[in-house]
Amino acid sequence: MQPLRPADDSSAHAGPGDGVRVSLAELIDMRHRVREVPLFSSPHRRSQLVGLHHSKLRGRGVDFDQVRIYQAGDDVRTIDWRVTARTQEPHTKLFHEERERPIYLLVEQSPRLFLGSARAFKSVVVAQAASLVGWAALSHNDRVGGLVFGHGDQQEIKPRRSKQSLLQLLDRLARANAELQADQPDDSEAFGLALRRAREVLRPGSLAVIICDERALGDAAEQQMSLLARHVDLLLIPVCDPLDHALPAAGLLRFAQFGARLELDTHDTALRQAYRQQGEARSARWKRLADRLRLPLMPLTTQRELVEQMREHLIGQHQGASR
Repeated sequence: MQPLRPADDSSAHAGPGDGVRVSLAELIDMRHRVREVPLFSSPHRRSQLVGLHHSKLRGRGVDFDQVRIYQAGDDVRTIDWRVTARTQEPHTKLFHEERERPIYLLVEQSPRLFLGSARAFKSVVVAQAASLVGWAALSHNDRVGGLVFGHGDQQEIKPRRSKQSLLQLLDRLARANAELQADQPDDSEAFGLALRRAREVLRPGSLAVIICDERALGDAAEQQMSLLARHVDLLLIPVCDPLDHALPAAGLLRFAQFGARLELDTHDTALRQAYRQQGEARSARWKRLADRLRLPLMPLTTQRELVEQMREHLIGQHQGASR
C-alpha cells in the first residue's frame, strides 16, 4: 500500500519557498551551507564519509605528470619507450593521483515525490540535497554533472568542473520540480533507465550520488545499483515522509488518485500496523543493500532540517569507522 494524496490537495497553488516548490534561487543559495556539511575531504579537513573521496583508486585513478630520466628502483612498466629511443637514454613516465573525479547526481523528480506532511514535500528535500552535494563537490574542485529523472524525458548534464555546468543542472532540476502535479502518473521505468544511463557514461573511479524516493527501490533498481557499484562509488540518499511510515489515527480518511477514490478507517489498529510494517520493510531493504555493497547510506526525512540530518549522518559514519 502506498500513501495517496488527500482529495482536497491545494498544492497546485503553492509557490517556491513554501516547502511545496523549490526555485533555482533557493538551490543556488544552498552553496552557503556547504561549510556546515563536510561531505568531501580537503587538505585541512577530512570528510567523515569514509570511502567517498579517498578510497582505493579503481581503474584510471592517476594522471600523467611528466617524463624524466630512469632511476634505479623505478617501475620498468612506466618506461617511455619513444623518448628512450629518441634520446638513447632510458626515460620513465611519472604520474600523480587524480585530484578530481566526476561526481554524478541521479536526482528524482517524480509525482510520487510530490507529497509531504511535515516541513517540506519530498521533491523539495531531494532537490535541496542534490544542490548541497553539487556545491560541495564543486568547492572540492571535482567535476559535477548528473541526471534529473522521474517524469518525461531525462535531463542530463555531463560532469564538468564548471559553475555554469552545475547551474544548468540545478536549473533543469528546478524546472522539473515546477512541473510536478498531484494527478500525474508515475513512470515505473524511470529509475531503472537512469541507473542504466549512469552505467553507460561513468568510468571507474567516479562517484554516483543517488537521491530518490525511498519507495523507488525495487528488484530491477537493486540489480542495476549492484552492477553500477562494481565500477563506481555510490552514495545512497533515499528520502521519505512520516506519512510513508505511519497513518495518523484520524478516523475516516478519503484519498483520490487518477480518478480513483479510497476511504481508510485509520482507527483500525491492524491497518495502521500493516502500513507501518511496510514502511519499515522499505527502510530495511535500503540498509541491507548498503551493507551488502558496503556503501554509505544517508536516509533523509521531510520531518527535519536537511543540513542537520546530513551532519548527523557524517558523525555517525565517523564513529562507525573509528570503532
